[in-house]
Amino acid sequence: MAMENKSKALEFLNIARSTFYYKSLLDEKDEELRMKIEKVLDNNLSYGHKRIAMALSINRKRIKRAMKKFGIKPRRSRKRPWKRGKNDAFESPNLLAALFPLYKNHLWITDFTYLKWRNRWVYVCTIIDLFSREVVGLSIKTNHSAMLVSEALLNALASNSPPTLVHSDQGSEYKSKLFRSILADYKILQSMSKKSSPWQNGYQESFFGNWKLDVGDVNRFATLGELTAEVYRSMYYYNNERIHTSLKMSPREFARRYEMQYNAKQEKLIV
Repeated sequence: MAMENKSKALEFLNIARSTFYYKSLLDEKDEELRMKIEKVLDNNLSYGHKRIAMALSINRKRIKRAMKKFGIKPRRSRKRPWKRGKNDAFESPNLLAALFPLYKNHLWITDFTYLKWRNRWVYVCTIIDLFSREVVGLSIKTNHSAMLVSEALLNALASNSPPTLVHSDQGSEYKSKLFRSILADYKILQSMSKKSSPWQNGYQESFFGNWKLDVGDVNRFATLGELTAEVYRSMYYYNNERIHTSLKMSPREFARRYEMQYNAKQEKLIV
């Protein structure tokens, strides 16, 4: 009886039965996909359709269509980047422009950003390996100074071989005697973007934009210690779990696979 009533309704609405059942099946599949997308976003708040497609191993056009259909968007939105003041005390040429990362610990890039936490500023400086895209150095302070950027560099050097060069913008912190003396001691070349050219350190700018989305509202933390712990947790997540679109895997996994391939080649040369 129910089937008969449904058939009459479809006939009255001038809708073919095949079209009706196809749309019903598609809606059912889309609903299943929606739940999968929501599950990925629960653990990866800033993922767009490309990363979700990689995580689910599903065509990104299908993911994009489903997200549009259900109005699904990344859980956190971007904010405009912060700009630092000018300092003309020292300038180094942009050596990075003529180079391409060929191996791990070849080229490093660095920058720092700020977090507005309970009417205080907290500054986070990172060193990123441009080959593996891994955060290799980190420093957190309540002021931006030569010590902030120098500690991040020393943190990276503590567990990695010195790179050929370190690239930054022209912030006064990177022109300080302390930072430059560390570079000199390790025989590392210094490279700097031109004035008012943030795109020349574009990957670092992009990294902080995505990273802040993942961290979210920092005012949910009651103490500076809790916020600091979240910064370290989020960096671990970025290095070990977050899918990088150009690598199609996490930075740490990419570095691990590269090391395995390199060691295998070295063994063949020895044999």
